[in-house]
Amino acid sequence: MTMLPALFRALAPAFGAALLLLGGAAQARPAPVATPALWHVKDADTTIYLFGTVHVMKPGVDWFNGKVKRAFDRSDELVLEIIEPDDPKAMGATLAQMALAKDGVKLSDRLTPEVRAKYQAAMAANGLPWQTFEPFNPWMGGMALSVAPLERLGYRSDIGAEKILRAAAQSAGKRVEALETVEQQLGFFASLPMAQQVQFLNATVDGLPEMESEFAKLLTYWQAGQPDKLAAMMNESLEATPELAQVLLTGRNANWAKWIRARLDRPGTVFVAVGAGHLAGKGSVQDQLKALGIATRRVKE
Repeated sequence: MTMLPALFRALAPAFGAALLLLGGAAQARPAPVATPALWHVKDADTTIYLFGTVHVMKPGVDWFNGKVKRAFDRSDELVLEIIEPDDPKAMGATLAQMALAKDGVKLSDRLTPEVRAKYQAAMAANGLPWQTFEPFNPWMGGMALSVAPLERLGYRSDIGAEKILRAAAQSAGKRVEALETVEQQLGFFASLPMAQQVQFLNATVDGLPEMESEFAKLLTYWQAGQPDKLAAMMNESLEATPELAQVLLTGRNANWAKWIRARLDRPGTVFVAVGAGHLAGKGSVQDQLKALGIATRRVKE
């Protein structure tokens, strides 16, 4: 399984809203208390916490506690990757519009016969009518296959870390902001050259047989607060797709590091929550901050 689909699950709510894929899921056995990793950046009057999230989860994972909950409670402001629109129809319309192929070429016609057969079989196996995706660009199919299998395995975006954090922030009257807009995040996919879009789709299809076991490993590493192991999995998969990694991971990490540097100029305590993949491995947000002369420290307890 390539790690690339894991980077895109921040968009699972958008895709689910567009195609109405999100639904009930099987209940899971309660898991042990999780201790995911947390970092902070500080100066004299500002503290910025950095928390790596999992965008989809099974019921029973107890993670919003301990040092994470204490840091969140101390914070005046929550910053997420995106803030989802309240109207899922509007979100779905934006997704569909941006994914529509402007040249009129059908998605399947962009694939070689062998790849096309594998793609169509994968869509059918996951309850996705490939014919419905024909007017769209390949990244739309890749996103669909990044989300639907996990939904079928019982993972849910409505109990993902961002949903929990945003609800808690709103309940506590905290300010909620975002590093990117929905349109910007979708734009990272839409602006990919066609060859890279096809590469993303093919990598997603090829990774499907290992998706369940690989994502379970990633979730285990996240719960145990082991970003080094998560990074090892990421680095191996990203080596095969360096162009995609630059656009969808490293470049965004660099932008977020600059935002953090600028935010240190204003006093306060901020809880920044982004996908765990952005806070692990080479080119992480921490690496980008180091290049700017800003140190990050792991919060122990």
